[in-house]
Amino acid sequence: MRVAVVAEQFLPHMNGVTHSVLRVVEHLRTRGHDVVVVAPSYAPAPRGGGVEDVVEDLDGVPVHRLPSVPLTGYPDVRVAGGTVARVRRLLERFRPDVVHAASPFVLGRRAVVAAHQLGVPCVAVYQTDVPGYAAKYGAPFLEPFLWARVRAMHNLATLTLAPSSASVRQLTNHGVRDVHVWRRGVDTARFSPAHRDEQWRRAVAPGRRIIGYVGRIAPEKQVEDLAALAGLPGTRLVVVGSGPDEAALRRRLPDAHFAGFRTGSDLARLVASFDVFVHPGEFETFCQTIQEAMASGVPVVATGRGGPLDLVDQSRTGWLYPPGDLAAMRGHVADLVGDDAKRAAFGAAAHASVQDRTWEALGNQLLEHYDRAGELALRTRGPSHRRTA
Repeated sequence: MRVAVVAEQFLPHMNGVTHSVLRVVEHLRTRGHDVVVVAPSYAPAPRGGGVEDVVEDLDGVPVHRLPSVPLTGYPDVRVAGGTVARVRRLLERFRPDVVHAASPFVLGRRAVVAAHQLGVPCVAVYQTDVPGYAAKYGAPFLEPFLWARVRAMHNLATLTLAPSSASVRQLTNHGVRDVHVWRRGVDTARFSPAHRDEQWRRAVAPGRRIIGYVGRIAPEKQVEDLAALAGLPGTRLVVVGSGPDEAALRRRLPDAHFAGFRTGSDLARLVASFDVFVHPGEFETFCQTIQEAMASGVPVVATGRGGPLDLVDQSRTGWLYPPGDLAAMRGHVADLVGDDAKRAAFGAAAHASVQDRTWEALGNQLLEHYDRAGELALRTRGPSHRRTA
């Protein structure tokens, strides 16, 4: 199979979308499929402006970079320029059997339209609640417009994949058709209780329990809610990540330890060294960091909305609290840090619950969705659009 993966965000910016795309590409290559990635560029636009001017190599996979501009107030996030015609020319040259649009909104929308024009099956992967972010960024009046854009774009795709039952309901309630669950895998070798670092714990929080958060320090993550945990006896808050709200959060949490942006085995070491993992965001379509904490044997306290509803088994692997009820969040964290036996039992149950969520299994499910998209396209558009693979 020939698969064109169009990523709204990609390396060097590392987030949930980038991580998922990397694992998808890895799985496709392992299974012998041909892959090309189309993504925004983080470098100045080349002279001449041709689509062929910026082509990188990612372990044998061509990455076509389109000129982009930084998102206002969040320079790590890039918005790709160009037109539908430009993306269509890239697809025509590669001749994909399926287009995988990862978290489409700007560049991804062009890919969905281009695939539709070419009669190529397109799988749109919903990963980011952009309409929900509108209020957090001071523009709640944009939410209806953004949902209209999401609905039109995803209904133009052959089918949509969403990472949780909550996001499936959300999309369906907003009029998106053909929505299927496709969750995320977790690397249970990298994220493991075996990587707990007692020396780091003694250096950061001697004699105290560590309450950890991992993620972007940005409005949509509601990191300011972590202030409700300040002063909890016998604990220290550790924040792993970076983002536009970091300076403000440092001022609000002067006693917290800010570990900065971490990746790979370094991130896994810190997560395994937490005693409790907390995630206050209410706009998570999945929340990969929760799954990584669970694989590390760390119980979770999270908002009872969105993706965490599928991940956290209440009173067994962690606690969910009503959105906005920060007293409940603090109470659940206090319950776990104050009870060693309960914390250990929750952590063990969390670790066991994710052992079958491998990226290989999820990658195989994705290939089944590709096949389903091909069959749907064949039925709706006729045999002239049959896959060539």
